[in-house]
Amino acid sequence: MSLILSIETTTTNCSVAISKEGKTVVLKEDNGAGYSHAESLHVFIDEVIKSAEITSSQLDAIAISKGPGSYTGLRIGVSAAKGLCFSLDKPLISVSTLEALSRQVQTDEGMIVPMLDARRLEVYSAILDKDHQVVREVQAEILNADSYAEYLEKGPVYFVGNGVAKTKELISHPNAVFVEGKLPSAKEMGALAHDKLKKNDIEDVAYFEPFYLKDFIALKPKS
Repeated sequence: MSLILSIETTTTNCSVAISKEGKTVVLKEDNGAGYSHAESLHVFIDEVIKSAEITSSQLDAIAISKGPGSYTGLRIGVSAAKGLCFSLDKPLISVSTLEALSRQVQTDEGMIVPMLDARRLEVYSAILDKDHQVVREVQAEILNADSYAEYLEKGPVYFVGNGVAKTKELISHPNAVFVEGKLPSAKEMGALAHDKLKKNDIEDVAYFEPFYLKDFIALKPKS
Protein backbone atom coordinates (compact mmCIF):
# COMPACT_ATOMS: atom_id res chain seq x y z
CA MET A 1 0.00 0.00 0.00
CA SER A 2 1.43 3.35 -1.04
CA LEU A 3 1.35 6.29 1.37
CA ILE A 4 2.18 9.61 -0.24
CA LEU A 5 2.44 13.08 1.25
CA SER A 6 1.43 15.73 -1.32
CA ILE A 7 2.36 19.41 -1.10
CA GLU A 8 0.71 22.21 -3.12
CA THR A 9 1.98 25.80 -2.76
CA THR A 10 1.76 27.29 -6.26
CA THR A 11 -0.97 29.83 -5.41
CA THR A 12 -2.35 31.37 -2.22
CA ASN A 13 -3.68 27.92 -1.29
CA CYS A 14 -1.27 26.25 1.13
CA SER A 15 -2.40 22.64 0.81
CA VAL A 16 -1.11 19.32 2.17
CA ALA A 17 -2.61 15.84 1.88
CA ILE A 18 -1.98 12.19 2.65
CA SER A 19 -3.15 9.63 0.10
CA LYS A 20 -3.37 5.86 0.29
CA GLU A 21 -3.24 3.97 -2.99
CA GLY A 22 -3.99 7.23 -4.80
CA LYS A 23 -7.01 8.20 -2.70
CA THR A 24 -6.82 11.24 -0.46
CA VAL A 25 -7.54 10.37 3.17
CA VAL A 26 -6.43 13.53 4.98
CA LEU A 27 -6.36 17.12 3.68
CA LYS A 28 -5.31 20.35 5.36
CA GLU A 29 -5.29 23.66 3.52
CA ASP A 30 -5.65 27.40 3.85
CA ASN A 31 -6.82 29.20 0.71
CA GLY A 32 -7.10 32.68 2.16
CA ALA A 33 -6.18 35.75 0.16
CA GLY A 34 -2.65 36.00 1.58
CA TYR A 35 0.34 33.68 1.28
CA SER A 36 0.61 31.72 4.56
CA HIS A 37 3.03 29.10 3.25
CA ALA A 38 6.11 30.04 5.26
CA GLU A 39 4.14 30.01 8.51
CA SER A 40 1.71 27.15 7.83
CA LEU A 41 3.30 24.54 5.59
CA HIS A 42 5.33 22.57 8.13
CA VAL A 43 2.50 22.82 10.67
CA PHE A 44 0.09 21.36 8.10
CA ILE A 45 2.55 18.56 7.27
CA ASP A 46 2.76 17.54 10.92
CA GLU A 47 -1.02 17.73 11.30
CA VAL A 48 -1.89 15.53 8.31
CA ILE A 49 0.64 12.89 9.34
CA LYS A 50 -0.85 12.79 12.85
CA SER A 51 -4.41 12.76 11.47
CA ALA A 52 -3.56 9.82 9.21
CA GLU A 53 -2.26 8.00 12.31
CA ILE A 54 1.07 7.23 10.70
CA THR A 55 4.67 8.27 11.21
CA SER A 56 6.72 10.13 8.63
CA SER A 57 8.95 7.08 8.21
CA GLN A 58 5.94 5.12 6.91
CA LEU A 59 5.57 7.42 3.90
CA ASP A 60 6.52 5.87 0.57
CA ALA A 61 7.12 9.15 -1.26
CA ILE A 62 6.77 12.92 -1.17
CA ALA A 63 4.87 14.58 -4.02
CA ILE A 64 5.29 18.24 -4.96
CA SER A 65 3.17 20.37 -7.25
CA LYS A 66 5.87 21.47 -9.67
CA GLY A 67 4.30 24.56 -11.24
CA PRO A 68 3.83 26.87 -12.94
CA GLY A 69 2.75 29.32 -10.27
CA SER A 70 4.02 31.75 -7.68
CA TYR A 71 7.83 31.88 -7.65
CA THR A 72 7.97 32.24 -3.87
CA GLY A 73 5.29 29.61 -3.29
CA LEU A 74 7.10 27.13 -5.50
CA ARG A 75 10.42 27.73 -3.74
CA ILE A 76 8.86 27.18 -0.31
CA GLY A 77 7.06 24.00 -1.36
CA VAL A 78 9.99 22.46 -3.18
CA SER A 79 12.41 23.27 -0.36
CA ALA A 80 10.12 21.58 2.15
CA ALA A 81 9.64 18.53 -0.08
CA LYS A 82 13.37 18.16 -0.70
CA GLY A 83 14.11 18.50 3.00
CA LEU A 84 11.69 15.69 3.80
CA CYS A 85 13.09 13.48 1.05
CA PHE A 86 16.65 13.93 2.27
CA SER A 87 15.85 13.46 5.95
CA LEU A 88 13.53 10.47 5.46
CA ASP A 89 15.36 8.97 2.47
CA LYS A 90 12.17 8.94 0.40
CA PRO A 91 11.66 9.47 -3.36
CA LEU A 92 10.43 12.79 -4.75
CA ILE A 93 7.56 12.83 -7.24
CA SER A 94 6.64 15.95 -9.21
CA VAL A 95 3.05 16.51 -10.31
CA SER A 96 1.95 18.98 -12.97
CA THR A 97 0.02 21.74 -11.23
CA LEU A 98 -2.36 22.25 -14.15
CA GLU A 99 -2.97 18.54 -14.69
CA ALA A 100 -3.93 18.17 -11.04
CA LEU A 101 -6.11 21.28 -11.23
CA SER A 102 -7.96 19.84 -14.24
CA ARG A 103 -9.09 16.93 -12.04
CA GLN A 104 -11.45 19.33 -10.27
CA VAL A 105 -13.62 19.18 -13.39
CA GLN A 106 -15.43 15.94 -14.18
CA THR A 107 -17.26 15.89 -17.50
CA ASP A 108 -18.42 13.46 -20.19
CA GLU A 109 -17.71 15.81 -23.08
CA GLY A 110 -15.64 18.74 -24.20
CA MET A 111 -12.29 20.11 -23.10
CA ILE A 112 -10.84 21.33 -19.83
CA VAL A 113 -8.60 24.38 -19.59
CA PRO A 114 -6.92 24.71 -16.19
CA MET A 115 -5.45 28.20 -15.90
CA LEU A 116 -3.50 30.25 -13.40
CA ASP A 117 -3.45 34.01 -13.30
CA ALA A 118 -0.26 35.69 -14.50
CA ARG A 119 0.32 39.38 -15.19
CA ARG A 120 -2.25 41.62 -16.83
CA LEU A 121 -4.14 39.61 -19.49
CA GLU A 122 -1.76 36.65 -19.33
CA VAL A 123 -2.44 33.18 -17.95
CA TYR A 124 -0.53 29.93 -17.59
CA SER A 125 -2.75 27.28 -19.12
CA ALA A 126 -2.97 23.81 -20.61
CA ILE A 127 -5.71 21.99 -22.51
CA LEU A 128 -6.92 18.51 -21.56
CA ASP A 129 -9.70 16.30 -22.89
CA LYS A 130 -12.61 14.90 -20.87
CA ASP A 131 -10.39 12.01 -19.72
CA HIS A 132 -7.78 14.46 -18.43
CA GLN A 133 -5.31 13.57 -21.15
CA VAL A 134 -3.11 16.47 -22.25
CA VAL A 135 -4.09 17.90 -25.65
CA ARG A 136 -1.86 20.98 -25.44
CA GLU A 137 1.06 21.38 -23.08
CA VAL A 138 1.44 24.20 -20.57
CA GLN A 139 2.20 27.62 -21.96
CA ALA A 140 1.93 31.29 -21.07
CA GLU A 141 -0.51 33.14 -23.28
CA ILE A 142 -2.10 36.55 -23.65
CA LEU A 143 -5.89 36.27 -23.62
CA ASN A 144 -8.22 37.87 -26.15
CA ALA A 145 -11.81 37.38 -27.30
CA ASP A 146 -10.75 34.67 -29.77
CA SER A 147 -8.70 32.57 -27.35
CA TYR A 148 -9.59 28.84 -27.51
CA ALA A 149 -12.01 29.52 -30.39
CA GLU A 150 -11.13 26.29 -32.21
CA TYR A 151 -12.11 24.24 -29.16
CA LEU A 152 -15.18 26.30 -28.26
CA GLU A 153 -16.63 25.78 -31.73
CA LYS A 154 -16.52 22.00 -31.25
CA GLY A 155 -18.19 21.73 -27.84
CA PRO A 156 -18.10 22.80 -24.20
CA VAL A 157 -14.83 24.09 -22.76
CA TYR A 158 -14.48 24.15 -18.98
CA PHE A 159 -12.21 26.87 -17.62
CA VAL A 160 -10.97 26.30 -14.07
CA GLY A 161 -8.47 28.05 -11.79
CA ASN A 162 -7.77 31.59 -10.65
CA GLY A 163 -7.29 32.72 -14.26
CA VAL A 164 -11.03 32.31 -14.84
CA ALA A 165 -11.98 35.81 -13.64
CA LYS A 166 -10.07 37.62 -16.38
CA THR A 167 -11.04 34.98 -18.98
CA LYS A 168 -14.73 35.46 -18.23
CA GLU A 169 -14.42 39.15 -19.04
CA LEU A 170 -13.04 38.43 -22.52
CA ILE A 171 -14.72 35.25 -23.75
CA SER A 172 -18.50 35.17 -24.18
CA HIS A 173 -18.91 32.02 -26.30
CA PRO A 174 -22.01 29.94 -25.36
CA ASN A 175 -19.82 26.82 -25.03
CA ALA A 176 -17.58 28.44 -22.42
CA VAL A 177 -18.21 27.08 -18.92
CA PHE A 178 -16.46 28.99 -16.13
CA VAL A 179 -15.77 26.97 -12.99
CA GLU A 180 -15.08 29.69 -10.46
CA GLY A 181 -13.51 29.76 -7.02
CA LYS A 182 -11.08 26.89 -7.62
CA LEU A 183 -7.36 26.77 -6.79
CA PRO A 184 -4.82 23.96 -7.13
CA SER A 185 -5.11 21.59 -4.17
CA ALA A 186 -3.11 18.65 -2.81
CA LYS A 187 -6.40 16.72 -2.83
CA GLU A 188 -6.08 15.95 -6.55
CA MET A 189 -2.36 15.13 -6.46
CA GLY A 190 -2.57 11.69 -4.85
CA ALA A 191 -3.84 9.73 -7.86
CA LEU A 192 -1.28 11.28 -10.21
CA ALA A 193 1.56 10.72 -7.73
CA HIS A 194 0.47 7.13 -7.14
CA ASP A 195 0.59 6.38 -10.88
CA LYS A 196 4.06 7.90 -11.12
CA LEU A 197 5.33 5.93 -8.13
CA LYS A 198 4.14 2.66 -9.69
CA LYS A 199 6.19 3.52 -12.79
CA ASN A 200 9.17 4.62 -10.68
CA ASP A 201 8.85 8.02 -12.35
CA ILE A 202 10.70 9.97 -9.69
CA GLU A 203 12.93 13.04 -9.57
CA ASP A 204 16.58 13.52 -8.69
CA VAL A 205 16.15 15.25 -5.34
CA ALA A 206 19.47 17.10 -5.56
CA TYR A 207 18.84 18.62 -8.98
CA PHE A 208 15.07 19.01 -9.21
CA GLU A 209 13.83 22.55 -9.88
CA PRO A 210 10.26 23.83 -10.09
CA PHE A 211 8.66 24.53 -13.46
CA TYR A 212 8.59 28.32 -13.35
CA LEU A 213 7.70 28.65 -17.07
CA LYS A 214 9.08 32.20 -16.91
CA ASP A 215 12.21 33.63 -15.35
CA PHE A 216 11.72 35.40 -12.05
CA ILE A 217 12.13 39.17 -12.35
CA ALA A 218 13.00 41.06 -9.19
CA LEU A 219 11.70 44.61 -9.26
CA LYS A 220 13.61 47.42 -7.61
CA PRO A 221 11.68 49.06 -4.77
CA LYS A 222 10.45 52.57 -5.40
CA SER A 223 12.52 55.23 -3.64
